[in-house]
Amino acid sequence: MEWNDILKIAISRGASDIHMRAGLRPILRIMGTLYPYKEHPPVSAEEIDQTINGLLNDRQKEKYNQSKQIDISTGMGDQGRFRINIFQQRGVPSMVCRFIPYLIQTTDELFLPPIIKKIAMEQRGLVLLTGTTGSGKSTTLAGIIHHINNHRNCHIITIEDPIEFLHRDHKCLINQREVGFDTDTFAGALRAALRQDPDVILVGEMRDFETIQTAILAAETGHLVLSTLHTLDATESIHRIITVFPSHQQQQVRRQLGGILKGVVSQRLVSRADGRGRVPAVEVMIGTARIRECIEDSARTKEIRDAIAKGYTTYGMQTFDQSLMYLLEKGLITYEEALLQCSNPDDFALKVRGIYSTSDDQWEGFEAKVEMEEAEQEEQAEDQPNEGEEPEGMKIERFDK
Repeated sequence: MEWNDILKIAISRGASDIHMRAGLRPILRIMGTLYPYKEHPPVSAEEIDQTINGLLNDRQKEKYNQSKQIDISTGMGDQGRFRINIFQQRGVPSMVCRFIPYLIQTTDELFLPPIIKKIAMEQRGLVLLTGTTGSGKSTTLAGIIHHINNHRNCHIITIEDPIEFLHRDHKCLINQREVGFDTDTFAGALRAALRQDPDVILVGEMRDFETIQTAILAAETGHLVLSTLHTLDATESIHRIITVFPSHQQQQVRRQLGGILKGVVSQRLVSRADGRGRVPAVEVMIGTARIRECIEDSARTKEIRDAIAKGYTTYGMQTFDQSLMYLLEKGLITYEEALLQCSNPDDFALKVRGIYSTSDDQWEGFEAKVEMEEAEQEEQAEDQPNEGEEPEGMKIERFDK
């Protein structure tokens, strides 16, 4: 088995992931679907073991032998990096490799709504990126850090397991720490980060009580904290954080969360109409006064989705269905795909046909907002400086390495 050849083939075919399991051909995930690499023979456990031994250093081998699993990352020339999870199943080694390109896409290139840029420029508070595994959370976070790096002068600390996208200092000083290599735990690195003069802290994942507690503290003390959760939407994200705490602390946490939560961005990847990859359908919640009330009052938390829907025109919030409608009107996805991915297919179908209840105001002002955004984008395209340049009349001192 030629390991580098498999990686090169995967990159050339546009694969996001490679699955290696003894007795099977390498399996490539391309645009969300699994395909066997038919030109390659089935790989043996011995071949996978040899590959693993070549990838791990002595410390990593010791950790893998103890826990039977490990996360690592490795470079692939000038094409990108792979995030690799090595584990055992039925007593034999297996691997899953996620491709991470060196080129970091901007929020515009990722087809993210413009409100994401405003969220990225928040000076303090908590911003959450949520979604299932493989929904593009890390890519969106990288795009947000890239935007901050090009528009603010500040110190960014990232805590990741493992490090995925590599960021170069531009207007910001960026330090990237890897759990298991530069630090032992997320929580420990996050506590230490508070003494490292940060402006922005990226926590790869809020996995446990201690990390969540420290992230809330960091956001309360004047830092912008970015992190991810494996939740489906904003409402579930809020429930997940609150239920981590003991019952006698939950009301206090609700008040804290209501005060610091600047936004929740939830993603699903949807196949493009032209077959050229996927685009994100994005639910965006902004920490408005009504949202704060819904967070602080447990009886009103269920109203969050309705508040998001009604905040489309005024605050730039949007539900998944509104996002899908926007992508459909832009011709980026098909009607069939939108209907498959939406939260309420019947309501969505009625909206597409122009038949919907006048009492359902989640679509009120939708068309006008879409037209206004398109006009603004055309104006910005004419006046926008190149990425990394300051707009006229605005000077941000670059970080000098």
